[in-house]
Amino acid sequence: MKEKNIPLLKCQTIHKLKGRVRIYCRALGYLKEEKENIEKQLEQVLAIEKVKISVITKNILINYDSKKLNEKNILDLVENILGNYSFIAYKNERVEKSQKNVVDKKIGEETTEEILKGLASATGLLAYTIMRKTPMTTIFNYTSFGILTLAFPVIKNGILSLIKNGRPNADTLSATAIVSSLLLKKEKSALSIILLEEISELITTYTMDKTRNTIRNMLSTGESYVWLVDPKDSSVKKIEINEIKQGDLIVVHTGEKISVDGVITKGSANIDQSSITGEYMPVTKEVGESVFAGTIIKQGTITIRAEKVGDKTAVSRIIKMVEDATYNKASIQSYADSISAHLIPVNFGLFGLIYFLTKDIQKALSMLVIDYSCGVRLSTATALSACINTAAKNGVLIKGSNYIEELSKVDTLILDKTGTLTEGNPRVQTIEVTSKYNEEEVLALAGAAEERSTHPLAVSIINEVRGRGIEIPEHSDAITVVSRGMETTVGESVVRVGSKKFMLENEVELNNGVELLKGIALRGEIPILVAKDKELIGILGVCDPLRENMKKAINRLRIQEVDDIILLTGDLEQQAQLVADRIGMDRYESELMPEDKAKNILKLQSNGAKVAMIGDGINDAPALAYSNVGMALGSKRTDIAMEAADVTITGDDPLMIPGVIDLSKSTMKTIKENFALSIGINTVAMFLGATGMISMLTGAVIHNLSTILVVGNSLKILRYDMKK
Repeated sequence: MKEKNIPLLKCQTIHKLKGRVRIYCRALGYLKEEKENIEKQLEQVLAIEKVKISVITKNILINYDSKKLNEKNILDLVENILGNYSFIAYKNERVEKSQKNVVDKKIGEETTEEILKGLASATGLLAYTIMRKTPMTTIFNYTSFGILTLAFPVIKNGILSLIKNGRPNADTLSATAIVSSLLLKKEKSALSIILLEEISELITTYTMDKTRNTIRNMLSTGESYVWLVDPKDSSVKKIEINEIKQGDLIVVHTGEKISVDGVITKGSANIDQSSITGEYMPVTKEVGESVFAGTIIKQGTITIRAEKVGDKTAVSRIIKMVEDATYNKASIQSYADSISAHLIPVNFGLFGLIYFLTKDIQKALSMLVIDYSCGVRLSTATALSACINTAAKNGVLIKGSNYIEELSKVDTLILDKTGTLTEGNPRVQTIEVTSKYNEEEVLALAGAAEERSTHPLAVSIINEVRGRGIEIPEHSDAITVVSRGMETTVGESVVRVGSKKFMLENEVELNNGVELLKGIALRGEIPILVAKDKELIGILGVCDPLRENMKKAINRLRIQEVDDIILLTGDLEQQAQLVADRIGMDRYESELMPEDKAKNILKLQSNGAKVAMIGDGINDAPALAYSNVGMALGSKRTDIAMEAADVTITGDDPLMIPGVIDLSKSTMKTIKENFALSIGINTVAMFLGATGMISMLTGAVIHNLSTILVVGNSLKILRYDMKK
């Protein structure tokens, strides 16, 4: 098995003697800073005598008392201890994968305007050269100076690669070809190389700019000014948004976007938070509650104390993370760089060989103007940027191109239950009456007890009461009994709403509700009992409905070869089993703590699984961080989940899950097409150039046109329909 195919945390015995064993684990190569701690932890085990770790060979040598421990004990012990450092190892592995193999200028480093200026200059100079009647007699002239000026960034970067990296890059090839063309008085060839390279760079940069603008428009705070409260006289004045400081008080009115993260100090408002939380219904925010930049005041006026401004706001952090996608490189990009690193020296070798065999400098130079790396690098970057753009237009934020490749490989999906599989919005599904009262009367009394409670189950009851237009009777202040229920007085009677345990503690007779409770439990609903004095008058069955299209999304994922779909939840087993059966999950685990979910993911990864985790809450954050790809979904999604996730679905449609996975697979397919096209076309061009069947200029044109072709092929991803 190749090293890269061995699971990161998998330990293997590579040599053993009695009382001595050498163990190999890839993770050790990424734990240089933790080496001493790991050695100390192992040496604390009484039967272990000596431990020596080599991060270079990724080996750990252990001397132990063979009477007290055996090889399997040692392996299990090492795996358990390394498991504590798994997050660091995975993180360092990803960093290593994203590192470049050659020193190249960053794709998209120049702005569109700068490239257009260079393109216009190269076009004008080429037109002048073509129309000029007198041929070039010396290499030292204004035209040559202009060409060298245009080619300076390429020449500079080509030389830097030789100095810093000790090897040539694509710019080294281009620079050599341009300078050689000038020495041979072939101005048109030099200008053609520059012109066509600028066109390829323009298409790539345009795509990346479009991606950034799409994300910024989606999440932009949208305001260029704010209304600042003067602390001296409480007057309000209009100032530029970049003048706000932490601690300032600002006023935001109906229809305006909030421009800071902060806390409301005065007023209340209905706020559309869909750009941050994905929640499509506006929420009411009052004094003391937090608000976020990029959200919109639908109704009301509030005063906010700014806590985070500018680049520190949640929305700015999201924009920054996604804009940095270019630098979170996919390994396919590193592979493209690797092609450059290994094949570019071949070009120089062919140049020398062809010149040695033919003594024809024109044929030899064809080996320098034709290379594979430009098309491979530019088309790869363009395809990945177009993928991020298309996802963003559909409300899916991908924080790096490396996650596109990881998504395309996913074969195991982990889902949370509440707020992910379900809506996270409990509703009253069943109303069972156990006495002379009717449904409306039971709901009215239940509403009296729960009217001021903010518990999700209480909210579900109040929503049902108001939805039916039922009037809540006058009642005393409600008493909250923690983990039991609510109690209030209506007229002369005490009304209690809550759990079975709450009723038994208050001597409520439950005999007439036993069978009804069993039925509610079988349906997977949460029973809420309603009693008047000592009499049980009704039972409400509350459940959190499954998200619309969730079953369809799971079916589509199976078609995409995601063949292991698992439910991990902190909910009770009965609830977990019911949902798992209805959705068609492969298996489930219930009553889990956050760290348990993370351990489950690490266990799957140690066996080679490519795991995507979908969650929405604080309790999902560790699992989201540990998975190959963490995805945040849901209207109740928390900021912590959003920050921990690699992909954020800002809407509530589960079909975006198979949509973004299929988009990633299509992107990787396009990149492979580009590899084949670029290598195929340029190989033919090299052969024709070496045999003298085409000139150096024609070779340069074919090479650069092939680059434009594969970059253009990448742009089809912009038209991809994620909802199909």
